[in-house]
Amino acid sequence: MTDVRPILVWFRRDFRLADHAALTAAASRGVPVIPAFVHDETVEALGAAPKWRMGLAVERFSKTLEGLGSRLILRRGPAIEAIVALAADVNAQAVYWSRAYLPDQIARDTAVKTALKDNGVEAESFTGHLLFEPWRVATKTGGYYRVYTPMWKSVRGTDLAAPLPPVARIPAPQVWPDSGALDAWGMGRAMDRGAAVVAQHVAVGEQAALARLELFIDEIVDDYDRTRDLPAIYGTSRLSENLTHGEISPLTAWHAGWRAISDGKRGAETFLKELVWREFAYHLAWHSPEILTRNWRPDWDKFPWQGASEASTRWSQGRTGVPFVDAAMREMYVTGTMHNRGRMIVASYLTKHLMTHWKIGMDWFAECLVDWDPAANAMGWQWSAGSGPDATPYFRIFNPNTQLEKFDKSGGYARKFIAEKSSPSSKTALSYFDAIPRQWGLSPTMGYPDPLIDLAHGRARALDAYSQHRKAEKSFQA
Repeated sequence: MTDVRPILVWFRRDFRLADHAALTAAASRGVPVIPAFVHDETVEALGAAPKWRMGLAVERFSKTLEGLGSRLILRRGPAIEAIVALAADVNAQAVYWSRAYLPDQIARDTAVKTALKDNGVEAESFTGHLLFEPWRVATKTGGYYRVYTPMWKSVRGTDLAAPLPPVARIPAPQVWPDSGALDAWGMGRAMDRGAAVVAQHVAVGEQAALARLELFIDEIVDDYDRTRDLPAIYGTSRLSENLTHGEISPLTAWHAGWRAISDGKRGAETFLKELVWREFAYHLAWHSPEILTRNWRPDWDKFPWQGASEASTRWSQGRTGVPFVDAAMREMYVTGTMHNRGRMIVASYLTKHLMTHWKIGMDWFAECLVDWDPAANAMGWQWSAGSGPDATPYFRIFNPNTQLEKFDKSGGYARKFIAEKSSPSSKTALSYFDAIPRQWGLSPTMGYPDPLIDLAHGRARALDAYSQHRKAEKSFQA
């Protein structure tokens, strides 16, 4: 006889119907399917903005499932307890989920899988978060890639299968199990008043993600090589927020990019390279997970990084007196994201001009970005600081003022986010004061601050520290 017990599909960062291998497999089995989300230990550990944004993803996906006659069952607690208990509650024959790749996620999933199997429940993970499984991409000698460009060249010509079509029907059980209440979890509590500001700029859900991709491919990608460096305009895909929460799959974006190439759109290959840059981050995190928590290059452990200070606080508040740095930081508070050029500038300034440890910046981004991705965030900060794989050399120090002149010639970016620098002030610039914590006690009437440090002095100090560090390393090795 066919086993008609339900299959539980555990959603984590994959809130979509299209190109969802786990959901597709479950829906094809001809038995009831019970979608579930667990507010587990990994969710509990999220910073304010990522947790709030995940709550929005859960809320929107719940409504999507209801439109198909299904629903998303909500539970809270350690994953191993919540999933095993829910599987027992519904007498599930199997639990399916999309594979995860970071150490804490792997440990969680391994423990859950073992506990389920011990209870006689099938447990299976599926692809969906990445284009290429990290263990299937290797150098000619069988190792892992430590430099991006060779990895890009190795995967560029890979013929990837087309994305799976959207699941149109999800068989429902006769009786649904008990579910928690999303509102009771307070996933946006730490955002406080900032939630109302950032909510005006997010695009939540699968349909919003697909619309973003369509707009990008139709109107932006042809000139992407140029526009992606201009922070004042809509010149990127803005899909990072949706990729983070799995509201669109990287495979869907990949195939859209290749179609754009076949249509002769010049910037499409650069877009594909950006997708593989994301893959590179997970490739590194899988093979060398130390990149997530400490210097990837151990010789940087002795570099004289500074810890948290008044200067790093001014940096976090977007009040360094350096317009490009401050505009980028304020963009993050107003929109929940930051332009990639801005991320490079604020990271370089913090780690080099202020000689502050990259972990302080990384941890602050983890608190404030709605598109926070642990692998990409860690790799990006170590790339900027010089301590990571394929990193920009420490002696390459961006000058924020010349960068602003080059990429924001009209001054539109600075005016958009710095109220004290323009009159009348733009709505987005004033929104910064509505979004930031009240305890900062800031207002647009305070005036724009003087620079924290002379840029030339900061550059010279960083280069001297780097020179002394290299000398000490050579002496130690000798």
